[in-house]
Amino acid sequence: MIPSVSCRAVTRLRSSRSKYAAGEAAVEGGGSEAIVTGSAHRLVEDRRTLPRVLDELSAGADTVVAFVGAGDIERDAEAYAKVLRRRGDGILSLDLPDLVSSRLSAGCALRANEPLARHTTLGLGGAARWYAEPANVDDIVTLLRAAAELDLRWFALGRGSNLLVPDEGYDGLILHLDAAHWGAVTDLGEGRLRVGGGTRLKELCGFAAREGWKGFEFLEGIPGTIGGSLRMNAGAMGGWIFDIVESIEWLTPQGRVRAARRDSFDALYRDCPQLHGSVVLSAVLRSAGRDEPAAIRARMDDLAAQRRASQPREASAGCVFKNPEGDKAGRLIDLSGLKGRAVGPVSVSPTHANFLVNAGDAKAADFIELMRAVRAEVKSRQGVELQPEIVALGREWKELL
Repeated sequence: MIPSVSCRAVTRLRSSRSKYAAGEAAVEGGGSEAIVTGSAHRLVEDRRTLPRVLDELSAGADTVVAFVGAGDIERDAEAYAKVLRRRGDGILSLDLPDLVSSRLSAGCALRANEPLARHTTLGLGGAARWYAEPANVDDIVTLLRAAAELDLRWFALGRGSNLLVPDEGYDGLILHLDAAHWGAVTDLGEGRLRVGGGTRLKELCGFAAREGWKGFEFLEGIPGTIGGSLRMNAGAMGGWIFDIVESIEWLTPQGRVRAARRDSFDALYRDCPQLHGSVVLSAVLRSAGRDEPAAIRARMDDLAAQRRASQPREASAGCVFKNPEGDKAGRLIDLSGLKGRAVGPVSVSPTHANFLVNAGDAKAADFIELMRAVRAEVKSRQGVELQPEIVALGREWKELL
């Protein structure tokens, strides 16, 4: 029997699955729809609409909210109660910690208003509304599902070496695979290495050299992680990351783990469409065979020397523009007489014209203004419209340029 209560609305959350979370088959007529059938009570069937509906319901003093379900339904009830306890006379507003704080592992860091300049090689830009360092896959799934419920956008950050953070920051969630778990490298034998998505390329190269596996040397100077390098098919010194990929394991935006071999991916110039909006968990890479560690290290040192001679040492985001077909962006910028051109502390590097360097205390607005000037000058003098290679966090380049 349903007790009589004085209420303006009863809110109930229903799973879209045909079975309850406990694995039991649904009973015809036994669902909680019976509570609201024939009444003026309100039914919520989509978890994503819950925060908005709870905002509306919180205005009435006689509101009763009933959470009815199985499995993880208590998570939503706990979050709602927590917000009610702290809101006082304010407006009810569910935020990320309300949905995840009791479900994240002890090793997962979650911080608000995290300055992102410290997490990028360019060293500028604003803060992230939320910043997380998940310790395992379950942490990532929990964070992504909560972000979906709150309509909160998110971005998986590597080393921030190909990224421009706007001055206003990022009104969303940053996922940074920085915990030790994500940097593991395992020798599978026969020249195959399993590499965590957060592994720095320099560390991968060092591991391979010590173990006597060649073929990774070209990655040594790229300031990125495996995850970031796969999403953009990073390359240097004549090699590309997808040249050595055997398989990839990743997490979809819906929180599902997927794995596929190399031939399932389109490795384009500075892009891999299948990994857009995903989190790379790990990859299996294949070496080019055995060699003496000293010989491998000597080749790495030679490539590092070439890089130091041809690329600036100042803070930068790497190459700013993609190379047009059959040409080099740096050559076109140099031919246009733009080396040394500056906007505030940001300037075109005299060492490599496709690098815009930050001399210190620069704003993203300075960087964007210089990008506009370089593009316009190259278009005017060379007849080529350069396209950005770096990512503008949370923005589209067509809005900025």
